[in-house]
Amino acid sequence: MAEALSVEIPSGKDKGDENFPVGSFLIRRDLRVHVHAFYRFARIADDIADSSELAADEKIRRLDRMEAVLDGAPGDDAPSAVAMRESLLTTGTTFQHCRDILHAFRMDATKLRYEDWSDLMNYCRYSASPVGRQLLDLHGESRDTWAPSDALCSALQVLNHLQDGAKDHRDLDRVYLPRQDLERCGASIDELPGRSTSPGMRCVLDRLLDGTDTLIAAAQQLPGGVKSPGLRRECAIIVNLAERLSRRLRDGDPIATRVKLTKTDFASALVVGLWRGR
Repeated sequence: MAEALSVEIPSGKDKGDENFPVGSFLIRRDLRVHVHAFYRFARIADDIADSSELAADEKIRRLDRMEAVLDGAPGDDAPSAVAMRESLLTTGTTFQHCRDILHAFRMDATKLRYEDWSDLMNYCRYSASPVGRQLLDLHGESRDTWAPSDALCSALQVLNHLQDGAKDHRDLDRVYLPRQDLERCGASIDELPGRSTSPGMRCVLDRLLDGTDTLIAAAQQLPGGVKSPGLRRECAIIVNLAERLSRRLRDGDPIATRVKLTKTDFASALVVGLWRGR
């Protein structure tokens, strides 16, 4: 029998390409394989949604297929979904976070513009919050930690949008900058391919960073609410990385170049996070 044609299209990215640690040495050894399974599942789904070569209906078909395999359909064509199902059954964690992730990437396949901050936060509820919730559930943490975790994950998502805004517009005609903010600041999405940030676009970026900094402030409560020592420290590190990236985006020009964290940022955040999360 011929081998099934995979619906998955790996981008070549791995956890080392992220702004935050993914299943690092701080995570309990027995849980790392499950963290990595979730990361691969979400990464593959994201790659499908971000493909510039697939039509929207084909993206949705592939994401639907991943969910079908997650639900128990034979899945030679979607190995990350097979592994994710096995992980969920082994750990007893809910399937809902994976379903939410797939919902977000179906949105990405068809939704190219956002109206306001609330519209963007609704997207983050599905694209970002499930990541933190999955990690917390794996560790058996209280759902009281969900609110500050959601704030942190949403902040990281918006920061990533600001990093990649020009690329998303160029490759996918997808813009996460809310229409209302563009209008209030007298800016236009036509400026995204520009060589530098205009005053109007700087206004938009700063408005979004103001909202993001409010989320990061709420996320400061997360490490103290986490009981697992390793996860608590990892949360503290990620909060510090979010603070650093927000500052870099305020000082830098993400329209002209991709603003990113440095090795020094990661090293400093590790020290600060280990101290704050002790």
